[in-house]
Amino acid sequence: MAGGIFPALLYADAKAAIRQLKEAFGFTELAVYEGEDGKVVHAELALGGAALMLGSKGTGSRFDKLMEGSGHTGVYVVVDDIDAHHRRAVAHGVEILMEPADQDYGSRDYMARDLEGNIWSFGTYAPRIPA
Repeated sequence: MAGGIFPALLYADAKAAIRQLKEAFGFTELAVYEGEDGKVVHAELALGGAALMLGSKGTGSRFDKLMEGSGHTGVYVVVDDIDAHHRRAVAHGVEILMEPADQDYGSRDYMARDLEGNIWSFGTYAPRIPA
C-alpha cells in the first residue's frame, strides 16, 4: 500500500491562497473544484514530490465544520534551492519570518507566513523514510 501525508488547509479566500502558493512559492495547480457559489470546494497543489489540499472556509462540509475555530497551520516543504525559492517569495511580497540560514543538522531553511497566517518552512532537509 502506498502512503503519503497531504496537509489539508482551509482559507477564508482560497483563490487568493492558491494564487500566492503558485506565484510566490512555486506550487503547481493539479486541480481546483468550485461550488455553485464560486468558493473553492477542493484544490490540490504540488511542489516537487509533495502535494497539499485546500479549500474555502464556510462551505458547510463536514471537514469545514470540524475545522471551525481551529488555529493556523505550520507546513514544512523540501526544496532544492532555498535561496532561489526565498528570492521568489520576497519578490511576491511574502512576509519572511526567518531569512535563509544553515542549520546545525545540515539543512538550509527559511520561514514565511502566508496571507492568512499559516507558517511555511522551506528547507533542504528531507526525512529518510525506509522502503
